Amino acid sequence: MDKSRRSVIKKIALGGAATIAIAKAPYVFARNKVTLRILGTHVTLQEELRQKAMEDLGINLIFEPKGSAAVLQKASMFPQSFDLYEQWSNSINVLWRSGAIQSIDKRRITHWDEINNLSKTGKITQSAKLGDGDAPYKILHVQKNNQLGENHTNDISFLPYVHNVDSFGYNTDFIKKGIPYETESWGWLLDEKYSGRVGIINAPTIGLFDLALAAQAKNLMSFNNIGAMTKPELDKLFGILISLKQAGHFSGLWTSVPESIQFMKSGRVVIESMFSPAVASLNGMNVPVTYASPKEGYRGWHGVMCLSKATTGKVKDAAYDYMNWWLSGWPGAYIARQGYYISNPDRAARYLSPQEWDYWYDGKPAAIDLRGTDNKVSVYKGNIRRGGSYEKRFSNVAVWNTVMPTYDYSLQKWYEFINA
Repeated sequence: MDKSRRSVIKKIALGGAATIAIAKAPYVFARNKVTLRILGTHVTLQEELRQKAMEDLGINLIFEPKGSAAVLQKASMFPQSFDLYEQWSNSINVLWRSGAIQSIDKRRITHWDEINNLSKTGKITQSAKLGDGDAPYKILHVQKNNQLGENHTNDISFLPYVHNVDSFGYNTDFIKKGIPYETESWGWLLDEKYSGRVGIINAPTIGLFDLALAAQAKNLMSFNNIGAMTKPELDKLFGILISLKQAGHFSGLWTSVPESIQFMKSGRVVIESMFSPAVASLNGMNVPVTYASPKEGYRGWHGVMCLSKATTGKVKDAAYDYMNWWLSGWPGAYIARQGYYISNPDRAARYLSPQEWDYWYDGKPAAIDLRGTDNKVSVYKGNIRRGGSYEKRFSNVAVWNTVMPTYDYSLQKWYEFINA
């Protein structure tokens, strides 16, 4: 067979495969190489996800990952600079009040009925704690008065998708491994034994709660409602924190997941605020970092995907395609290997091995070595996920990432802290 004929046959075969792929992807509407600009953080704006989505959807994707504070500032001030926004539910109140985002028609979300109760009612199980602050169900639905609330409507402020509980990571070469929910405590972040080697996330709606939980755990102060701190409570908290910072207790404040990895890998810190992918990445590098299950409860977060108010026409159609793609199974399985959960886990289960599901979702010992998204072993046979199963972890949320009523004042105090 001559070379030109083989080339033609190959093209026909590839074309047939593409047709089959499209037929198997009912969420594909945009066929004309629409470009979709997505503003968000390194948590979900990852190159492998971008490449897979472009392949599946036939659109161009431009990812713009930034640190949490920078993302929120840009999105709230320049909605024309993005089409979709990916961050956490604590950003919703800021974006909605600023008019930067438009509502999402949940009737266009293909697998809406599969989304579990965590984001719809606030509880993964009947006995679960709701957690203080901006629990996602409180700010999901757009009400008749255009405010965000709990009554279910067809218009939602965000697509519920990736979520997890956060805490802190610590290097067990320097800190003895604790017992989940028993001895591990947020108070460790303020323990003088680790002075000079403590890292905190530089995000006033996230790091603030890590430090507040730590201060409360150390009995330095208490809060009437940690999800809605008063100005006097903030004054007292930051008085404590600024004194510690001036004494050199904190080694640094990080703004992105890669930076947090570098903090720990370099030995700059031995304990710090962390996100799950950073821990998985460090374990893949043989850095012995343990992700704590604090006895006081986790800081919960829920990923949000939002439509810019400026997104219209074919770009808006492509945005819905992309949102539906995230709930199609493969993306949920991909982020499970970093320790994250998806809002419709049963569909993601089809793309996970039984051993992966047992470890990541059910909290069972790993039956085999498990690889992360970088294809390095991140979980060794016999290991058990810290904090246990999906249900157990989300039954122990102390507070959610939150924009408090005193947000503006807390922002002022936060900048005083980081500049001290």
